[in-house]
Amino acid sequence: MTTSTSAGATSAKSMLRAVGATALLVTLAACTQNGAGTQDEAADNADGMSIDAGVLNAYMETRLGKPSTEATPDELADMRDQLLDIYALTSSPKAQELAQTDEVKSQMELQRRGLLAQAVATDYLEQNPATEEEMRALYDEQTGLAPQEFKARHILVETEEAAAALIAELDGGADFVELAKEKSTGPSGPSGGDLGWFTPERMVPEFSNAVAALEDGAYSESPVQSQFGWHVILREDSRQSTPPPFESVGEVLKQQVEQRKLQDYIAELRGDAED
Repeated sequence: MTTSTSAGATSAKSMLRAVGATALLVTLAACTQNGAGTQDEAADNADGMSIDAGVLNAYMETRLGKPSTEATPDELADMRDQLLDIYALTSSPKAQELAQTDEVKSQMELQRRGLLAQAVATDYLEQNPATEEEMRALYDEQTGLAPQEFKARHILVETEEAAAALIAELDGGADFVELAKEKSTGPSGPSGGDLGWFTPERMVPEFSNAVAALEDGAYSESPVQSQFGWHVILREDSRQSTPPPFESVGEVLKQQVEQRKLQDYIAELRGDAED
């Protein structure tokens, strides 16, 4: 099992609202106004505006998915140029004016909290990664709920009377497969009404409930109605569905465990805040 930082960060981000480009603008504006970083850390100082190296790196990660140290000279120049545009806009007198309005203040506060919430969630999952024991416990929990599968045949006709007549023939010893081939109006008729193996959710509820109520080898004692018509059903066999191997669902289990952990952590924080 792996518990990499990047995996934890991805899982956390998937559980929170993406802050989007606006949040980045807010961050950049804050860095400009608050003088984030020292002069020695500046990545650019064109047009009298200093771009902090950390901000440049964050922008590269957001736009290109890689740090500035891995960027080509052309990519680096392009990202710097884009940041200078953003800095120019957020450093303008109009930006200072708009920053004092209630609407912009509210948006900036919302974006600030979104960024901070994402950072806290990511840090929490990095410090509390999903363990293999937790993942296996969740796997056992979920596979214990694996649905039952059925193998069945049916004969589909248009009326209740026709279905009742077929049941009477079966009671008299008629062969189900031959009756299906002869009488069924459904697409499975030519194959003797064979539906193969299926889980209940694949069929309409009326049909699935009727199949579940039968014993293996038994056919329905009364016609079963669905949106497709009237059915006579033969349940041939049943089994528990086979769950996928643990190894094939490891990443999904990891994300589910981390989601539970994060939800519990948030509930704890909210409880502390309400006390």
